[in-house]
Order: sequence, then structure tokens, then C-alpha cells
Amino acid sequence: MTIRVACIGAGPGGLFFSSLLKQYLPDSRVTVFERNRPTDAFGFGVVFSDATLRRINEADPVLRDGLQEFGCHWDTIEMRVKKAVHTFAGNGMSAIHRKTLLRLLQDRARETGVELRFGTPATAADLDDYDLVVGSDGAHSGTRTALGGLGHTEHVAATKYIWFGTTYRFDGLTNIHLRNEHGNFAAVGYPIGPDIGTFVVECDEDTWRRAGLDTFDTTLPPGDSDLLSQRYLEELFREEIDGHPLVGNNSRWANFRTRSTERWSSGRTVLLGDAVHTAHFSVGSGTKMAMEDAVVLAQRVARSTGDLPGALAAYEAERKPQVLKIQSAARPSLSWWERFELYYESFDPLRFTFHYFTRHLDIEKLRRRDPALAGAVEADWEREHGASALATPLHARPVAFAGRDLALVDDAGSLYLTDGERGARLPVDRAPRPDGSAAVLVSAPRSEEEVATVAAGLPAAGTVVIAGGTALTRSLITDEARLRRGLTAVVVEECDQARAATLVLSGRADAVVRSAPHREEALA
Repeated sequence: MTIRVACIGAGPGGLFFSSLLKQYLPDSRVTVFERNRPTDAFGFGVVFSDATLRRINEADPVLRDGLQEFGCHWDTIEMRVKKAVHTFAGNGMSAIHRKTLLRLLQDRARETGVELRFGTPATAADLDDYDLVVGSDGAHSGTRTALGGLGHTEHVAATKYIWFGTTYRFDGLTNIHLRNEHGNFAAVGYPIGPDIGTFVVECDEDTWRRAGLDTFDTTLPPGDSDLLSQRYLEELFREEIDGHPLVGNNSRWANFRTRSTERWSSGRTVLLGDAVHTAHFSVGSGTKMAMEDAVVLAQRVARSTGDLPGALAAYEAERKPQVLKIQSAARPSLSWWERFELYYESFDPLRFTFHYFTRHLDIEKLRRRDPALAGAVEADWEREHGASALATPLHARPVAFAGRDLALVDDAGSLYLTDGERGARLPVDRAPRPDGSAAVLVSAPRSEEEVATVAAGLPAAGTVVIAGGTALTRSLITDEARLRRGLTAVVVEECDQARAATLVLSGRADAVVRSAPHREEALA
């Protein structure tokens, strides 16, 4: 099969797709249109976990070889908080400078016979003589906007972030949390070459404004960096990066936007990478996702035997569930970053570290990677409480439970918290009792937008039983109850013992109900 293919955008996804398709269909005409120059590259490092590279490496070794020759590899993630340092081992990751990766992909595309046209803006409307147009033109995709009607949505994060480089040499992925007179700041740094690393800083909007970091003229053309913020952050993190400078490259504050698109193609035009989806960088690499898109799209088109609509449909059907899985994991992680100042104020360094790394892992999965960290968390709890997490007594006035693995029972239409055969029972009502003799049942909402309304109705004191909603909304309500109001919070969640112990050890719950009445109206 011989087809004419135009790719709009010469990012990693577009370049990788183009070189793969040219390898699969050597007689086809594949052209990449890029408005910028070949040496233009905004941003710094690109990170890949060892566990996620199989599909990309099987398609073409260009990334594998590039990481081995030019990249940096590490196994341990470091957390620096309140002058303490904790580590999480067993997390093999690699990073490479974005400029280096683009150069390697450009060279690979030329080797395979792809025509690269830099400094040449293009739209799908300009490319009528092509059979297939691939929009790989980034999160602000003009191709997607021109198509319209694809069901594109975006969720704007509450926190601000800015992307720098630094000449400080990190050993691996490093999380740094600091507080000054303006508020809380967090940075993530990692090496991407022998003399440069990536340095991403986040803070909430109030902190950003109090620090005077809201003065940059956003109407300046792309490329200019926010020098005031650069100098401020160099001074703030001076000790953590040993006085090394930060390096700007189109470095400006922004709010991360999680993008989803219902339909990935229209007619002969299909979208790829950030143009169709994004996921917060604390969980996944947008570059990795784009390159995985490229593999599937190139394979589906090459096997289509002329049925391009069928190939595009198959590409979307295969990739959309995989992307959704990453985005589903990214949302709780993004929520953590939106609230890290609360956790900084509430937890000691070890609990803070464990809370962060168990955003989507339970303690047993964490133990398989790093037995020392799991053991340290459990030992610290037992030193403080004299028992393991779920065996620790819980005083939920006026009742004392013998442990924290509880049950919720329906006795003749009335709900009670119990510790099973040990005999303690606490009534659970919809509204607080004046004498505080009952826990209050709180229904978590399905939507994050409703969390504030539910939180506003929490009682002033006592015990709450939080049920329903989603794992994320339950967690958000529990944060408001435990960390902001000092309530005792019992979470109802169908889970195994490892998950229950993780909820207690991490400070996400005081106790857990792993079985509940099956009458829907009881917990509705």
C-alpha cells in the first residue's frame, strides 16, 4: 500500500510516527511540517520509567539507544522535607534532554526517508493532496481546534508550576518541599545530562501572589522566561541546589491542563499525543504517551490495506483505554499536588513521604520495591502506638474500639460501627446528636466539584463515617475532616487488608470499614 501522509508538528510523537510508518510502508510519501526550527525545543528533560518502555523499544530502538548513550538512569526517588531525607528504591527510571531526543528522532526520520519541513506552518486545510493528516501539534493543537466537534474537555489544576533547568547534579528524581514567609513551595529535580538537570517548581496561587511572582507579562512571545521568578526560586532553593543557577527556556508559570477528547479523528485527520490527551507529569510522561500513540497508529495504518477510516477507529479503540488508565491514576496524584501544603503542615517527614508514595500503591506493593521504607513506616507507627496499624485501639468518643479494622452493621434499620466480636458499638446517624453519642454518616460526592459543599456540612467535633463517592472524593472529604477539623474519620471502602493498613498508616483514615450493609439506602 502506498499513501501520502502529512504530520503537523515535529515533536517526539510526530517524528516517531513518521519514521515508523516510513519503515512499514517504504514507498509511501511521509512529510512532517513544523513551524519552528529544528534546534528549537522548549522545556528540558523527558522521563521514562523502565517498566513502560517495552512497546516503544520493540517498535524501534532509537529511544533505547539514545537513553543508553546520552541519558541518565536511577533507581531511587528521594524526598527532602523539613531537613529530613527519605528514599524510595525500586523505581528504575531514565531521563534525556528533550533537545537530544528530538535530534535523535529527526536523524532517524531522515534515515528512513521522511521529508522534514521546518519553519513551515501547516493546517489540514493546506494539505488536500495527502491521504492522511496527523495532528501532533501539542496541547494547544491548532489541528484539533480547526476540526472542532471532537468532544474536547480540559480540567485546569489549581496549582501553579514553572519549568527550569539547573546545573546542579541530582542523583535521581528528587522531591524538595520548603516553606517560607509566603507559603509552601515544592520542586522536582532530576538529571538529564552530565551538566544539566530539570527543575520544576509548584505552589498554590495564594503563595504565588504573596511572593510577587504574578508580575510577568504573559503577552511576551514564546521563548522569553520569567527572570523575576527565576531569581526568587534560585534564592529560595539555594541550599538544596548548592547555590547553582537555574536555567530558563520559555520558563513561565502555568496551570496544568488535563485534556481529554471523545473522538480522536475526523475524516482523514487524526490526533496524536498532547493534541488529544494529557496526564499530569507527576505520574506519566506525555512524551512516552505520544510515542506509544505513534506505535499503534503507524501499525494500524500500515496494516489497513487501504481502509484508513477502519485503521483510525482501531487506533482510537486500542489507545483510549490505555490513556484513560493513566489519566485515572494521574488525577489523585494531581490532587495531592494541589494540597501538598496541607500534608506538609499535618505530617512528620516519614509520614509525609509514605503519604506521597502511596497515592496509588498499597504498602505491600511498596514493600516489594523497597522493604526498608515499608518497614520503617510500620516500625515508626508501632513505636508510637504499641501495635500494628489495624490492631491499634481507636478512641471514638464515647466508644473505645479494640482495633481499626471495623464493621458497619444494620441492626433493625439502625446503623452501628463495631469491632466485631469484641463488642464495642457506636451508633451512626445522619445528623450529629447534641450529646455526641453517635458518629455522623457523611456521603462523599461523585464529583470533585461537590466536595467543598459536603465538607462545609461536616460536624464540629466527634466521629464521621465517610462512605460512597469515589476513592478520590472520599480522600478529599477525609482530609477536611481529619486534617482541618480534627475529627475522627472512618472510611468505608471495599478493599483488602493491605489497602486498609495503608489508609491508616498514611494518615488518610483513622479506621476503615471493609464490609458494609448491602442495602443501598443505608449508605446513600
